[in-house]
Amino acid sequence: MRPKIRVAALAAGALCIALSATACSGAGGGSAAGEQNSVNVLMVNNPQMEDLQRLTADNFTKETGIKVNYTVLPENDVRAKISQEFSSQAGQYDVASLSNYEIPFYSENGWLAPLDSVAKDAEFNQGDILPAYTASLTGKDGKLYGEPFYGESSFLMYRKDIFEAKGLTMPEKPTWDQIADLAAKADGAAPGMKGICLRGQPGWGQVFAPLTTVVNTFGGTWFDKDWNAKVNSPEFTEATEFYVDLVRKHGEAGAAQAGFTECLNNMSQSKVAMWYDATSAAGALEADASPVKGKIGYAQAPVKKTDSSGWLWTWSWGVQAASKKQDAAGKFIAWASSKKYEELVASKLGWAKVPSGKRISTYENADFQKAAPFFKAERSAIENADPKNPGVQERPVVGIQFVGIPEFADLGTTVSQGVSSAIAGQGSVADALAKGQEAAQKIGDKYKK
Repeated sequence: MRPKIRVAALAAGALCIALSATACSGAGGGSAAGEQNSVNVLMVNNPQMEDLQRLTADNFTKETGIKVNYTVLPENDVRAKISQEFSSQAGQYDVASLSNYEIPFYSENGWLAPLDSVAKDAEFNQGDILPAYTASLTGKDGKLYGEPFYGESSFLMYRKDIFEAKGLTMPEKPTWDQIADLAAKADGAAPGMKGICLRGQPGWGQVFAPLTTVVNTFGGTWFDKDWNAKVNSPEFTEATEFYVDLVRKHGEAGAAQAGFTECLNNMSQSKVAMWYDATSAAGALEADASPVKGKIGYAQAPVKKTDSSGWLWTWSWGVQAASKKQDAAGKFIAWASSKKYEELVASKLGWAKVPSGKRISTYENADFQKAAPFFKAERSAIENADPKNPGVQERPVVGIQFVGIPEFADLGTTVSQGVSSAIAGQGSVADALAKGQEAAQKIGDKYKK
């Protein structure tokens, strides 16, 4: 039985208070909290969410009369605010963007309301959702607690025109050694262009999202099957040193503070020749307004000792158990995660910007296939991701780019700070992982008991 999650372990409350004023729009639970025909949504500021925000009033609200008040924050910030809100069951927000990492233990702690009304809605068609996501968003009680807004794995994105000009060839399934060699050769291929973009920003969901997949394929793991910590093992160390060395030599400017958004901007602005990250980034790169539309190639996540290494992730919607507006919240989710919403995005913004990665029918849609040259690589990456066996050894819990326990949010973030310092040239990988090993073993010892 997993221990009940501690509020202090995830909340970072002082930070959240300061951040609440930075919401992009919406009442954020102020006077609107009392409006029965409204829902308050707390979500990450990824491009797909920003599109949703722009399309809601003229479509969902117009059709249903339900007003949606959005609070939109950067990834690290929104995680802290969501954990504070849901662990305290404050009821200020009805819906939040949660992932397949949080939903299992949020539901176990009674922080989420089940989404029976959505799952049983024939028009929503739960059977069209990729099975891996339905499984990862279902609680131990067999009830569904999340619906995916979009799903993703990870892959390697690269500039086809730059590679052609330099006489470089990208394998369909590259190794990390090949990527390091290509990064060196592509570095400086155009004025101001670096070889590769890799996240370096502190955070378990920032630098350690891609880095943990590197650790997995290098033969490392956070814990072995018996809960022995392996953070400073030779394999974990080799993978981390490789990653840090690669981004320091051939990575983007300001890498120690670069997360998903910064790397997306670097790739869009032709500041890097390659980028290893979420498959969901491809929609923005192939959008009609993108300056690099049609110039990007897609390869599977680089490997070393494993056959594949892409992660499995979904930004999903969860309803707070304390919400007084669960019916309206369910209607919002049924719309935002629907096939109908995808078709709306396609009609307004183009098929490349559809929040894909979750519905079987989307990948089979000829219009989507035509607009999304990445669709085969994305679907392959998602279907080949194996949360139960992501490395070369057995694991105590599921998870590819994360360890499926509540404590990992703090652990991963703590270790990431040392890794980011190493990327900035202000610390060593050995010191970061030594401290991480000590923290990880305390967690492992608790689970051994």
